[in-house]
Amino acid sequence: MLSHPAHMLSLGFGAGLSPAAPGTVGTLLAFPLYWALTQRLSPVGVLALIPILFVLGVWAAARTGRDLGVLDHGGIVWDEIVAFLLVLVFTPEGWEWGVTAFVVFRFFDIVKPPPIRHFDRTVKGGFGVMLDDLLAALYTLMVLALASRVAG
Repeated sequence: MLSHPAHMLSLGFGAGLSPAAPGTVGTLLAFPLYWALTQRLSPVGVLALIPILFVLGVWAAARTGRDLGVLDHGGIVWDEIVAFLLVLVFTPEGWEWGVTAFVVFRFFDIVKPPPIRHFDRTVKGGFGVMLDDLLAALYTLMVLALASRVAG
């Protein structure tokens, strides 16, 4: 399954093959990936890279979904990885903020409150796979912004 570059990417280099909670495992993979990227890039550099990673994800998710016969297969986790990288760019320093960001993102990705659920159901293909997680990231960023204002 990991022999094609699209599958390798969309399955999060194997994270999506986890027998339990592949989306959660994929989201967790964003932490070391972010840390590795910030060794070479500033947070602004990582932010500039995200649209490229998103477009690659559209291609990879579409190809993998087609090959697996399931457009939004649970093993496709590149969408979680890219979306959570975006969250990490704006997450305040400290492990508490990282854990909070992770929990809030997973909540929005799983529950899919409106309008995320609408887009998840109506926008198909690789773009649809990537879009709902991007929206979950934006919701997460709003919660983190409010929480950081309250925290002072």
